[in-house]
Amino acid sequence: MTKNKLGSEIKGEEYLVLHEFAKKAKGKLPKETWDYLIGAAETETTFKRNRYALDSLAFRPRVLRDVEKVNSSSKLFGHELRIPIILAPIGSMQDFVEGAGEAPTKAAAEFGVMHMISSTCMPGFEQVAKSVNYPKLFQLYVRGDQDWVDDNIKKAIDLNYAGICLTVDLDAYGRRERDLAKRYRTTSRQSASGFEHQMRFSWKDIDRIKTYCDLPIIIKGIATKEDAVLAVEHGVEVIYVSNHGGRQLDFGLGGLKVLPEIVDAVGKDATIFFDGGIMRGTDVVKALSLGADVVGIGRLQGLAAAAGGSKAIYRMLELLELEILTCLRLLGVNDITDLNSNLLTKDDSFGTLDALSAFPLINEGY
Repeated sequence: MTKNKLGSEIKGEEYLVLHEFAKKAKGKLPKETWDYLIGAAETETTFKRNRYALDSLAFRPRVLRDVEKVNSSSKLFGHELRIPIILAPIGSMQDFVEGAGEAPTKAAAEFGVMHMISSTCMPGFEQVAKSVNYPKLFQLYVRGDQDWVDDNIKKAIDLNYAGICLTVDLDAYGRRERDLAKRYRTTSRQSASGFEHQMRFSWKDIDRIKTYCDLPIIIKGIATKEDAVLAVEHGVEVIYVSNHGGRQLDFGLGGLKVLPEIVDAVGKDATIFFDGGIMRGTDVVKALSLGADVVGIGRLQGLAAAAGGSKAIYRMLELLELEILTCLRLLGVNDITDLNSNLLTKDDSFGTLDALSAFPLINEGY
């Protein structure tokens, strides 16, 4: 048994592989909530392309290198990350786990990564800041006028958040047919209003925010090199490459497909965050190899939260770390900073794609 500061002892043998979180979560969640967690917009093509973009890249490992010591840590805004990961914002986390936004924040703090808390996640970013004294990030959906936006950002600054994220790919709510067909609305959607403010939000607002916010600004939802360049021109420190997990615009490109063009366009002028279908340590390594600095964990975080709260999220991060370290050693890489695109090649020989195709043993009875 291992023991952490989250509370009780964790039996390491309870979760030895990542697909066990998905199996347990599916058994615990109502059908409607499960479908929300694993679903996407309309035909779910963007979501499938996220997985395709990851699966269609194969590794080119190097051998006979001394990999006894391997480093998988990095820094973000001057803070140490045990692995180059953030727990991505999930607006309806309260639908999956008791403690809602506090659960992943506590797990991130205990493990040594950061949680980016959503502005629609309960019990709210102010309460989370009071309950967990550890570097964290605040993600804001624009649901009010300029004064409302500025007030929320200034509160986050006063609460010592390490960075401010503005999600910009939600000018309309994606048509998530798994939910619509069941007339299901998450808790965050039941009270959602003010979309017209998000629709009007523009680069002029970024310029205004930059006049008073000294924290790093993260723009989440960048999917083209053109917008990445614009973001840098407007003083944005972090480009967050994301298509909202395929939950917004259908028939978009897979996230990892667009990552290289964005990295090439902005070079070292911005830090690059990436998410999109990440379910395994090898997925993380692929994203880092193509130029991401930090990788966001979304659905997998939700699965772990639903399976067992903070302690399960912590264990999920342990397993991700193990998979990352194993992958680095088998690639012949000593440090994540040595990852590069020469370690990857295109290959389309793989099986079917679906919400859980990253876990081929999930239905095998293990």
